[in-house]
Amino acid sequence: MDAASVLQTASRPSQVARLRRWLGGSYAPYLFILPPFIFFFAFIVYPLLYALRLSFTYWHGAGAPRFIGLDNYTFLLTDSGFWKSIATSAILWLLVIPFQTLFAILAAVLLSGSTLKFRWFFRTAFLVPFVVPLVAIAQIWLIIFDPDVGMVNTVLGYVQAAPIDWLHDSTWVRPTLASLVLWKSTGFAIVLMLAGLQGIAQEVYEAAAIDGAGRFHQFVDITIPLMRRTIAFFVVTSTIGIIQLFAEPYVLFHDGGPDRAAVTAGYNLSLYINSQDLGTGAANSFLLLILLVVISIVMLRLLRSREEV
Repeated sequence: MDAASVLQTASRPSQVARLRRWLGGSYAPYLFILPPFIFFFAFIVYPLLYALRLSFTYWHGAGAPRFIGLDNYTFLLTDSGFWKSIATSAILWLLVIPFQTLFAILAAVLLSGSTLKFRWFFRTAFLVPFVVPLVAIAQIWLIIFDPDVGMVNTVLGYVQAAPIDWLHDSTWVRPTLASLVLWKSTGFAIVLMLAGLQGIAQEVYEAAAIDGAGRFHQFVDITIPLMRRTIAFFVVTSTIGIIQLFAEPYVLFHDGGPDRAAVTAGYNLSLYINSQDLGTGAANSFLLLILLVVISIVMLRLLRSREEV
């Protein structure tokens, strides 16, 4: 190799120098943002891909997983217990989300008014159930809905109504569970709606009042449309929570309730995990993931504003 070739080779930038120049001359910014990416791939992407692979296998936690193709998905899609858990979650959604959303909006409007006395007390009172431990609330529910000495049946007796076996009658198990979810989570819904109301400029209401719009028309034509994104966020996240619901039915009904009436989609998934049927459990989780994605897309499209269409 002649001297000219050696000089030309030495003058070429190394691969490290090229990479550094491509990155803007410094590695430091990329080193600072690297930990979140490591966390994301290590604790989200890898477990998700591993669970997807596991859903096509038969495995009970010992030995090597045995590939069985779509058998786990076929079993679940033809299993009455799986569909009954989906139906239970759908019934709880109907019993909880519509009423909770409307009540939270109305309560937020009242609590944001400047004429309401003791606003601080009501805001605190609504939020207290959300921060109280679930086990404590479940124990209270077991007492007040007791078929023999519970407060609810005592009140029904005052109006000459027949007592109801709230905890052991499959017809009333879901309303009892829905009442617990409402009591526990409505405070968070009100806080969220209050945050949404703060994003609406007061000048909009003042202009509407000058034009002659009353409180009802302001609520329907201003508050609801301008809070559409907040409402959509709450409905979607609450729907995900209802489908994933596990702690409430487990604490209130340890065995799933009579005729498995308290077994939600999330509770049904936990049964496979607890029985070490990990392949079926992984397949169940991915079916729920697909269901949640579809429901979220549909709800976001239904609740989007006209400007977003």
